[in-house]
Amino acid sequence: MKTESCTLLIIGAGPGGYVCGIRAGQLGLDTIVVEGDRPGGTCLNVGCIPSKALIHAADEFAKVSQFAGDNELGISTTAPRIDLARTLAWKDGIVKRLTGGVSSLLKKSGTRVVSGTARILDGKTVEVDTREGPRRISCEHLVIATGSKPLELPALPFRGPVISSTEALDLQELPKRLTVVGGGYIGLEIGTALAKLGAEVTVVEAADRILPQYDAELTKPVMARLAALGITLHLSARASGLTDEGRALTVESAEGRQEIAADKVLVTVGRAPVTRGFGLQDLGLTMNGEFLAIDDRCATSMRGVYAIGDVTGDPMLAHRAMAQGVIVAEHLAGQPALWDKRAIPAVCFTDPEIVTVGQLPGDAAADVQTAVFPFAANGRSLTVERSDGFVRILHAADTGLVLGIQAVGAGVSELAGEFALAIEMGATLTDIAETIHAHPTLSETVQETALKGLGRALHI
Repeated sequence: MKTESCTLLIIGAGPGGYVCGIRAGQLGLDTIVVEGDRPGGTCLNVGCIPSKALIHAADEFAKVSQFAGDNELGISTTAPRIDLARTLAWKDGIVKRLTGGVSSLLKKSGTRVVSGTARILDGKTVEVDTREGPRRISCEHLVIATGSKPLELPALPFRGPVISSTEALDLQELPKRLTVVGGGYIGLEIGTALAKLGAEVTVVEAADRILPQYDAELTKPVMARLAALGITLHLSARASGLTDEGRALTVESAEGRQEIAADKVLVTVGRAPVTRGFGLQDLGLTMNGEFLAIDDRCATSMRGVYAIGDVTGDPMLAHRAMAQGVIVAEHLAGQPALWDKRAIPAVCFTDPEIVTVGQLPGDAAADVQTAVFPFAANGRSLTVERSDGFVRILHAADTGLVLGIQAVGAGVSELAGEFALAIEMGATLTDIAETIHAHPTLSETVQETALKGLGRALHI
């Protein structure tokens, strides 16, 4: 058996693992990354990137379809058709380009990549099953970055017509009728995209509203858009399984039992950390529920063993994993680095999009005030025919310190950086209000919201 050693061994080349590997290599740490599939993890291969590619294609198709009928812009065209195979090939090309880029960046940083399936023997030894045979690697420090997988419902296992988000992003033909189980961001993003492409979409959600992690004001514009797209919602309803023929989903609600015809059933009820099947349990690490417990340097309960990304719990976001990866690498290189998650932006790529950073109204204390500015009063929003939504700032009543910023609207994902920067830098309402924002842009609404909070609103 081939043996080798390194300073840092990372299991998993997802957003957390590959970024940790790149940064560690930049800092001169002898690093090995073990990955059983293509680099990039769920995000690049079957998550963030392919879903956003599908959403873009669906948006373009919907836009052209609008021009086939009467419209205020006076543009006329014939009804469009879509070649889904070409769309998927385009999507796969983007994925291939980005995963190839990750491989190149790891190589450039001096980090070695071992392709194979890892099994932990102890906190400093891992055996990797590679095409060339088993390889044993010893290390001074071990990082667990194994990510997460779609959560399966016992009554709806992934097989036949029941699919996860992974299969939904690689459908070879558009289902005529799609039922989505779970009204969270993954299900709504994919469901909305397929509805724009022509599928009849139904969403079943156990809670009394969609996107229950957000407040009702943020989700109201999304609800209106779902209705406009013809998407049917069943709230406070639970999916209990397929009919015997497998052609319909059975749903239980206060109205009783009903059957919803479906060619495909997309189950998006959450994600589970990948912590089993590779010897992790033998380490006896302290757990936080089903997740690995970590401190502010992402260290687990065993000295020399670290964990980053989805295996450490919510929020399961690629950029959170990346930030944790950098912290671990810099900490091991002797640099001061601590984890502080107060300014992590969360983006929901529904239509319209939702962005949240920092505190939400439900988190706020009594001495917190709220300022809201609607996109209906923003010139740029009107010129792109999307005036639904608003920007909202939560701020301390006495100092004006910005504690949280949220927005719902078309294209607001691109404002997430400004929101996070404001909170990270400790901005006040005055700081934002006195910063000149370009006109006409969506970002003007951020300045206008701050002005409103100061009682100096100009355009409303």
